[in-house]
Amino acid sequence: MDAPLTPELKKELAATANAIVSPGKGILAADESTGTMGKRFANISVENTEENRRTYRQLLFSSGAEMPKYISGVILFHETLYQKAEDGTPFVKMLQDQGIIPGIKVDKGVVPLSGTAGEGTTQGLDGLAERCAQYYKDGCRFAKWRCVLKISGTTPSYLAITENANVLARYATICQANGLVPIVEPEILPDGDHTLETSQRITERVLSATYKALMDHHIYLEGTLLKPNMCTPGQSCSTRYTAEQIAAATVTALSRTVPAAVPGIVFLSGGQSEEDASINLNAINQFQGKKPWKLTFSYGRALQASALKAWAGKGDQIKAGQGAFLGRAKAAGEAAAGKYGGGVSGAAAAESLFIKDHAY
Repeated sequence: MDAPLTPELKKELAATANAIVSPGKGILAADESTGTMGKRFANISVENTEENRRTYRQLLFSSGAEMPKYISGVILFHETLYQKAEDGTPFVKMLQDQGIIPGIKVDKGVVPLSGTAGEGTTQGLDGLAERCAQYYKDGCRFAKWRCVLKISGTTPSYLAITENANVLARYATICQANGLVPIVEPEILPDGDHTLETSQRITERVLSATYKALMDHHIYLEGTLLKPNMCTPGQSCSTRYTAEQIAAATVTALSRTVPAAVPGIVFLSGGQSEEDASINLNAINQFQGKKPWKLTFSYGRALQASALKAWAGKGDQIKAGQGAFLGRAKAAGEAAAGKYGGGVSGAAAAESLFIKDHAY
């Protein structure tokens, strides 16, 4: 067994986790890999160079005084962690000066899981302790690791569920030992034609296995956050469900599986449009039920799609891009408080952000 966490370290981890889920605030996931940024840039005809990636991240991080009202943490990609603004200010310092907590993506991507029908597991445990120690020194205070499961007639298999749960638990152990709050992300992809009821049932199975593994590995739950999918029907499901039905299924699944000791749940947007991601989060927070955790967001595409379109790589459109980003951040922040009235417009507000077999 790993050495137990000291009382001081537990206190620090819990304080970080609780700060990230401060009322009305959530996470900007800006941890897209170089390849993924290439796909995002291709949509707006921008070349995928390090300087363009730096310029775009600077656009987000310097968007103005409104940003820290709604954004408590930012997940960075390794490259971004060491980049600087045009004036020489490191991005990490730029975020810290706004009271925003820097975080880091630490997994090395999804790889095929032998013995399954096209399922995967996530690699990156080798050398993770050393990387986490360095990231902590460099200003990060939380980390993210994404596992991926699929719903079909034969999946997710028991093997895939338990393997991914154990990988997440090992990652969480290593993070906590090095002072980083682990965000545990067992994402169930929205691909398929499954119903909302199926999504809820599979989500309950996956989260049950995940928390069994976290307990088996002696994880300090008060110093963790969960990043799950909302329970939604498959992208090609013919039945349409209301935000209230999605909220009821999601909160029910969480209440059956997630211990009350977990400070907060930061939902991924999972290919929902920007507007749907806000409306569904709002409905979840308005749902009347047992909700012992903060329920907020860790959105990538659902905070950035309109911003990318508005900016389009043009130097004279940086303010437009920042305005679009802040509009979505405000909508998500209000949704995290159950106070979003809907209707925030944007260049891509209603666009489906679904990507088949989404990988980073």
